[in-house]
Amino acid sequence: MVYKDIPKSVQEFMDKMTQKCGEEHADWAENFTAAFANTLLTTVKRHADGTTFLLTGDIPAMWLRDSTAQVRPYLVIAKEDEELAEMISGLVEKQFFYINIDPYANAFNEEENGAGHQLDHTKMNGWIWERKYEIDSLCYPVQLAYLLYKNTGRTSHFDTSFVEGVKKILHVFKTEQNHEHSDYTFTRDTTRKEDTLINEGRGAKVAPTGMTWSGFRPSDDACSYGYLIPSNMFAVVVLGYIEELFQTVLEDHSIVEKAKKLREDIQQGINKYGLVENHAQESVYAYEVDGLGNATLMDDSNVPNLIAAPYLGYCSSQDERYLLTRKTLLSKENPYFYEGRYAKGIGSSHTPVNYVWPIALAMEGMTTEDKAEKERILDLLVATDAGTHLMHEGFDVDDPKKYTREWFSWANMMFCELVMDYFDIRVEK
Repeated sequence: MVYKDIPKSVQEFMDKMTQKCGEEHADWAENFTAAFANTLLTTVKRHADGTTFLLTGDIPAMWLRDSTAQVRPYLVIAKEDEELAEMISGLVEKQFFYINIDPYANAFNEEENGAGHQLDHTKMNGWIWERKYEIDSLCYPVQLAYLLYKNTGRTSHFDTSFVEGVKKILHVFKTEQNHEHSDYTFTRDTTRKEDTLINEGRGAKVAPTGMTWSGFRPSDDACSYGYLIPSNMFAVVVLGYIEELFQTVLEDHSIVEKAKKLREDIQQGINKYGLVENHAQESVYAYEVDGLGNATLMDDSNVPNLIAAPYLGYCSSQDERYLLTRKTLLSKENPYFYEGRYAKGIGSSHTPVNYVWPIALAMEGMTTEDKAEKERILDLLVATDAGTHLMHEGFDVDDPKKYTREWFSWANMMFCELVMDYFDIRVEK
């Protein structure tokens, strides 16, 4: 089943947001309505078994990361709308169905049809669209399951598949604390170096740090060094969710202890290895490290990134080290910070030079307390949509009519979440 019409509760919420925007921000309202409706009408598929499949947009597959972000803003409506809550619950069930097929895969097919990157040199099967291992692919589904519970009180999605999936997540995180003990490898026959791992598919050499290894960034581009700090931050938060859920709802002390040990190990690793000095010799968070003394001082536009740390629940937006890191990353010290005639912000190795991402701009807005800054970013986002009233993947800071991805649901919903944030409407954590 697909949505042919906007549910009444969603229409009422869009009308509410239009009213809040008023004449002063009528352009925000126009884009909000277009983007908020677009995800339901174009990406959501309800299956007969009660599960939910979400297209990422113009790619016919479901990403564990994207699908969570695509429905997150709907949680504020799902509190009162049982049908919408069922749709989100069905997505959690689908996500954990996929995790139980292969916790190392990042994107999956709607059916076991063999679509996607089947020629990659890794353990593919017909369900898997792509098997790039990314920590955040395992974090996001736990986050959605937790937020659904916190916002609606629902617990039906905490079924045997969820429990088995969590066990697999903990096993992978623990295994990848020492990547030498892992049998995961990935190579792709390509001239694009970001799409494959060096060292016969094992990635750059690392030493154990307590953190957990990732092959790829949330951009689906290969890590330069194996310990991706923002994704380890996200893991710390999500492991805390697992501790809470298995302490209070599912009552499994062994899982609580495993999650707690991993959380403490990873946090200690971040504290010991995850810091570098910027040009001003201030201690800030690195983006990636290898435990051997190498590190990258940068940020990427895809979430989790370092800018997103308060949004993820890792730290306060007023945390001193976070603010120093943020200032550094929103400057030319970050090789992916671009500034041009129409915009400035963070881009990615995934898109051309001088392309900034609406996802990164929205995250910049949601991690500041400055209302005027939120307003500036929202004005910027609607002014650079190339007349489509929707968000794109990235756009040229000197010519916003040049952009990547016409249809990108994750970016649309990040814009919507920033509009909601501006009016103090947020998903309960």
